[in-house]
Amino acid sequence: MFARGNDRREIYLDDLDREVYLAMLARVTRRMRWHCLAYCLMPNHVHLLVETPEANLGAGMQRLHGDYAQTFNERHGRCGHVFQGRYGSVPMATDEQLWHVVGYIALNPVRAGLCGRPEEWPWSSHAATLDGGGRHAWLDVRRLLSHFEGLGGDARRAYAAVTEIGDVRQPAATVSRR
Repeated sequence: MFARGNDRREIYLDDLDREVYLAMLARVTRRMRWHCLAYCLMPNHVHLLVETPEANLGAGMQRLHGDYAQTFNERHGRCGHVFQGRYGSVPMATDEQLWHVVGYIALNPVRAGLCGRPEEWPWSSHAATLDGGGRHAWLDVRRLLSHFEGLGGDARRAYAAVTEIGDVRQPAATVSRR
């Protein structure tokens, strides 16, 4: 899932905005019984990788982005749309597709020049995935890593390989089956 700021404007003006968004994401994840596998908050857009056991992505995103927009506008003395149109989503059909998306999400701040390595970006799930979940109990690291188990070996290492920095102008590295 991805969403962009209206007119490509920033959707997070400071760290408090980011913390508020993550707290709301945690509540919606629990309420909707989603499995949040990955996220990355960029200045003017957001990426979420969620599994929805029930057909409730639209309702959850309406709650998340509607509540966030109201809070954002109230806090910053604004009115109107925060997000540009409806969120976009692409169903994951294969583990290979999921691996590519996970790499894309983790490397997004590196490609944007916001940090040198994906684990340096504090507004992404990447570092938490590498260290086992960190402070976000609602982040389903175990479920994400289960998508890498079919490769054999350590699933966390396979995840790390997908998110390695290569040529940042190229798509994220792919993991080959052995």
